[in-house]
Amino acid sequence: MEKRVTFKGIWLPILLVAPQIAITAVFFFYPAGQAIWQSLFIPDPFGFSMQWVGLGNFEFLFSDPFYRASFVTTAVFSILVTVVSMGIALYLAVLADRLIKGSGTYRTLLIWPYAVAPAVAGVLWLFMFNTRVGVVSWYLGQLGYDWNHVLNEGEAMGLVVVASAWGRISYNFLFFLAGLQAIPKSVIEAAAIDGARFWTRFRTIVFPLLSPTTFFLLVVNIIYAFFETFGVIHTITSGGPQQATTILVYKVYSDGFVGQDLGSSAAQSVVLLVLVSILTVVQFKYIERRVHY
Repeated sequence: MEKRVTFKGIWLPILLVAPQIAITAVFFFYPAGQAIWQSLFIPDPFGFSMQWVGLGNFEFLFSDPFYRASFVTTAVFSILVTVVSMGIALYLAVLADRLIKGSGTYRTLLIWPYAVAPAVAGVLWLFMFNTRVGVVSWYLGQLGYDWNHVLNEGEAMGLVVVASAWGRISYNFLFFLAGLQAIPKSVIEAAAIDGARFWTRFRTIVFPLLSPTTFFLLVVNIIYAFFETFGVIHTITSGGPQQATTILVYKVYSDGFVGQDLGSSAAQSVVLLVLVSILTVVQFKYIERRVHY
């Protein structure tokens, strides 16, 4: 018999959810409303006056080739970060799940990078690939390859992708490992007795049973790539060279805080909010159909 919690009145449920509603209203709905309102104006950089322009900020944005290019940059960056971080994390989780001796130490070492803040991770990778004193760039030079992410757009994109994915591997690893350990061993053993090899068992049994975990990580990793990689990009490339690593969230910062174009920055934040909302809805409506709970 299913047990359900019942309340005699409505005041206790309201009291329980009120703190979360207040936090959401203050830190999400109010800033989102302010961004939508400010996107309809061109404010003075000093905040003394505001000029109504309606949808003028949005028209200017979509006529700007640099802003349109940032959509492609964001898409490429987000896909690469998601695929690299989830792929490596799944591989390490499979190894950790099969490991018998020293598994505790192995798992602990893999978790450590998650404690590093994105900005700090960016500084670490920047030092390693610094064109003058970086140890990795020095070894590449010994091999005859002249590394210079300051001038080379492809190298800059590769570096920020690796730095962003490195900090996310540990997070994905934890969820994949928990998902692997939740799969009944009897199912896998039965397949092994029937003659199915490891990769056959993984493709036909293990990975389908991991689909809820994979879908969850897919959603959160895309959101991470859209918003939480600002620190990595700011410390390594500052959006360069030639805006080759300027994703949408970084362009909001560069136009609003550096360029002092507050109206355009507010309009960009609204576009980014709508884009992420649509992307999340599409994921839950179409991709979730392939998830086996």
